[in-house]
Amino acid sequence: MHTHASVREKPAAPSGETSTPPVVELAGVRYSFGSGTGLVDLDLSVLGGSITVLVGPNGAGKTTALRIITGALTPHEGTARVFGLEPSGADGEHVRRRCGVVAAKPALYDRLTGRDNLRYAAELFGLGRNAPVEPAAARFGIDRSLDLRVGGYSTGMKTRLALARAVLHEPDLLLLDEPTSGLDPESSHAVLGLVREMAAEGATVVMSTHLLLEAEGLADQVVMMERGTAVLAGTTEALMRRYWPRPVVRFGAEGAAGLEILSTMDGVVAYRPDGDSAEVELDELARVPALVAALTAGGVRLTFVTPHERSLEELYLRVRQQ
Repeated sequence: MHTHASVREKPAAPSGETSTPPVVELAGVRYSFGSGTGLVDLDLSVLGGSITVLVGPNGAGKTTALRIITGALTPHEGTARVFGLEPSGADGEHVRRRCGVVAAKPALYDRLTGRDNLRYAAELFGLGRNAPVEPAAARFGIDRSLDLRVGGYSTGMKTRLALARAVLHEPDLLLLDEPTSGLDPESSHAVLGLVREMAAEGATVVMSTHLLLEAEGLADQVVMMERGTAVLAGTTEALMRRYWPRPVVRFGAEGAAGLEILSTMDGVVAYRPDGDSAEVELDELARVPALVAALTAGGVRLTFVTPHERSLEELYLRVRQQ
């Protein structure tokens, strides 16, 4: 797979905030694990109040990137800045106090109750006894399990507890590593809903996942990672326009032969037959009514006419094939 820095694309800053520095800025970051490489020339810019989703297969470097952001790892080359500070340097503690972190395998105290886990975290955050333990637990639906030992929690309950712990101190930056791993669909939906809610309240979110569907409709910025670097970054809409600049419409008919006339019609840039349907690339979507009228007048019995919305999965597969 061949990539080039020119494919990287940053989301536009909101109007009036063009001078606001990014909350997270990684530039040319390299990190190696012994003979293996974790990150290679990784560039990443995350704007305040946005949701950035790191996607890619296992081993792509997503977790390593998050650990660089928290200061748990120090880049071997390149620079990392969070809130304008170096997370692995002298200001690391200040950075981490403004972060909420949920690791892929969160470290919890199994012999303590959920409540005591949250109370201990509250003490570390300097919140004291007035910490919002119960509201945080209720937010993730574990308030009725707070007095049970965590060792008896299911995987999903442990993830929920880790999320409640991460938001106790209302962090400015929330870092989530595969946050829905082990969760049932309903719980996953609730967690992703909370991510949206926190971003709407002004928090910045960086989340990793290997599930492209999780990023769909959630991310302000999608960063596709492969072999330790970002091969593509930008808003979903901008990336789709880059690879598919023209609209695509699928036509279905009772007889596929009747659709072939589409290939000769005005506005049709490409015609791709597929069984009893065809995928048609147009110069503009406004052509559809005229195409439908012409097919109907020609006796073609249409079964459906549907604009085709490209998915992140299609985009990812196309990028990997280059």
